Amino acid sequence: MSGKADPRTAGEGTTSRTRLERGRGALGPALELVHTGRAPTRAVLTAELGVTRATAGAVAAELEALGLIRVDARPGAAAGSQGRPSHRLEVADDGPVALAAQVHADGFRAALVGLGGRIVATAPGCEVVDADPAKVLGSVVETGAELLRETGRRCVGAGLAVPSAVAEPEGLALNPLHLAWPAGAPVRRIFAEQVRAAGIEGPAFAANDVNLAALAEHRHGAGRGARDLLCVATGHRGVGGALVLDGRLHMGSSGLALEVGHLAVNPEGRPCHCGSRGCLDVEADPLAFLTAAGREPGPEVSLLQQSYDLIRDHYTDPAVRTATEALIDRLGLGLAGLVNILNPDRIILGGLHRALLDADPERLRAVVADRSLWGQSGGVPILPCGLDHNSLVGAAELAWQPVLDDPLGALG
Repeated sequence: MSGKADPRTAGEGTTSRTRLERGRGALGPALELVHTGRAPTRAVLTAELGVTRATAGAVAAELEALGLIRVDARPGAAAGSQGRPSHRLEVADDGPVALAAQVHADGFRAALVGLGGRIVATAPGCEVVDADPAKVLGSVVETGAELLRETGRRCVGAGLAVPSAVAEPEGLALNPLHLAWPAGAPVRRIFAEQVRAAGIEGPAFAANDVNLAALAEHRHGAGRGARDLLCVATGHRGVGGALVLDGRLHMGSSGLALEVGHLAVNPEGRPCHCGSRGCLDVEADPLAFLTAAGREPGPEVSLLQQSYDLIRDHYTDPAVRTATEALIDRLGLGLAGLVNILNPDRIILGGLHRALLDADPERLRAVVADRSLWGQSGGVPILPCGLDHNSLVGAAELAWQPVLDDPLGALG
C-alpha cells in the first residue's frame, strides 16, 4: 500500500472537514434565526446564512439532534408559492427551557421559557416583597425549581428581571426604591447563589426589567424588524425606558443608559425621589394615574391592575377621562424629547402606557408629533408592546444567549 494519499480521497476529506467547520460555525446564527422566527424554512435558512443547501441541511440536523429545533420531515410550500418546497423549521416544543423570574413592587413571578420566547409554565409568587433580597430571590428560585420538577425539562440557565438600574459588571441593583431593598444590592450574585443551591443547571443573570422587555419585544414582539427601537413602560411603580440601537440593546458604559423616568415633564409637579420635581417617574405611573383620577389606591390588587380596571370599566367617568388625558399629555411630552434626541424608527409602550395608548391613540401620537422636530417631519410609529410577560421572556433571553452563541459548547 502506497504511503501517498489518493488526491481524490484527500480532497474529499478536506471538503468534509471544511463543511463540518463551516456548519459548526453557523449553528449559533442558524439557531438565532429560527429562535426569532426569521428562518421558517430550510430554504430561508440557506439564504440567510449564505451557505450551500447541504450545509444548511447539516446545520438544521445538528440543531435537531441537540433537541433545539424540529425539521418537518415532509417539505411543503405555502399556497400560491413557486419553486421547490422546503422543509419547515420550528423550535422544539419539548426542548430545553430557561428559568425566568421577575420581581416587582407587588410580588414576583417565575416561569419556564423555551426557544422562540414561548412560555412553557408560569407561577405567581408572594404579594409582599421582603426587604431582604436573599429571602425574595430564594423564594423565586424555589418556585422555579418546582416548575422544573413538574415539567421534567432540562434547564439551560436562569435570568432575573428587577425594577432597578443594574450596574455592570458587578450586577448591583442601584436604585430598587419600590422594593425597599438596600441600594447597591448584589442581586446577580445572590440570584446565582440561590440557583446553584437549588441544583439548577446553567449560568444565572440579572438585568433591568424594561431593558429585558425591550430585548424580548425586539426579538419576538412588536419591535421585530426595528433597527432603532425605543421602549417606554410603567409597571407597578415608576417609569422605565430602553433602547435597541442597530439591533442590539444599548446598555451604556456600565448598564445604566436611558433612565427616562427622570425626564421632567411637569415643572410644578410632584417631588421625585431623585431630588427633582415633575419627573415621568412620578407623573406617569399607576400611582399618579389613580391620584389624578381621585381614587384612593386599595390593597386588594396591584396599582397597575387598579389602573387597568379604571380605564376599562370607568372611562366614561369625566374624572377618569381627564386623568387619562393628563397622563397622555405628560407621557407624550417625554416621548417627544426622546424622539428629538434618539430618532428611533419605532416606539413601543408597555404596562399602563400601553393602556393609555389604547384609550386614545390619536391624542398621544398628536402630542409627540407636535412637540418633536422629527415627529413633525413624518411621525414615528407608536405601538403597544406585543408580549404579555415581556420582562420574563427577556430574562429568559439572557439565559438563552450562551446557547445562541454556541449551541454545541453550551449543550453538547
